[in-house]
Amino acid sequence: MTQSSPSFATSGDQVKIVRMTERQRELDKLPSAKTRRWVMRRKAQVVTAVRNGVLTLPEACDRYHLSEEEFKSWASLMDNHGVHGLRATRIQEYRGTGSHGDE
Repeated sequence: MTQSSPSFATSGDQVKIVRMTERQRELDKLPSAKTRRWVMRRKAQVVTAVRNGVLTLPEACDRYHLSEEEFKSWASLMDNHGVHGLRATRIQEYRGTGSHGDE
C-alpha cells in the first residue's frame, strides 16, 4: 500500500494532519465537478482519468452530468483525431458531414 504524504488542516488553534489518498490527489487534478464549459483539455483529462481507472465511466458521467453517449463520443474523437478532435468548433469536421440541409 502506498503511503501518502500528509497535508495540514487548521481549525482554530489546532492543527490536524490529514492524509490524502493517491486517488484523492488524482481526483483533485481533474476539472471541477461544476464544470460547464468543456474545452478540449478538460475533455481529454476526463477521458484519460476513466481509462487510467481514476474514475469509472458511471462515476465520470455522474460527476460531470454527462450521458454515456457524450463521454463515448469524446473517447472516440480522441482516439481517431487526438486531443484536437475534442475541439467543439471542429466536431462537424471530425464527425463527417451528412446531408442535413447542406445541399
